[in-house]
Amino acid sequence: MAVWLLGLPVVAVGGILARLAIRHGRRGGYVLAGVSVVVLAAAVALLAVVAGPAGVSSAATAATAATATGSNSAALIGAAIAVTGSTIGAGIAVAYVGAAALAVMSERPEQFGRSMVIVGLAEGIAIYGLIIGIILIGKA
Repeated sequence: MAVWLLGLPVVAVGGILARLAIRHGRRGGYVLAGVSVVVLAAAVALLAVVAGPAGVSSAATAATAATATGSNSAALIGAAIAVTGSTIGAGIAVAYVGAAALAVMSERPEQFGRSMVIVGLAEGIAIYGLIIGIILIGKA
């Protein structure tokens, strides 16, 4: 836990330098890129310290535990991909369909019912992905 507290000043300094780089306009891009490299190097160093010899042995233990439990991880990853993909797709669909529905309803308020049906169909995409995710988790 103490190692994470040592990394907080690096993040704070990186944020301050990034804010200053944005204020400088055109030259700020180079400074911002330099700050990004420094913060990345600090994060990698922090990760190396945290995951030292004890982290490697715990990773090996986790790997042996995963092989002992079987291949349930593939079903869980598939469920995560199904839910994630469907919700992102539904969000994009609702964004476009909702905007069009609002435009239609502003001109012709009597079209409210038809517009909401189309928006509901777009939201159904997320429900389909959730159902697939539940089925996959049930088989895991």
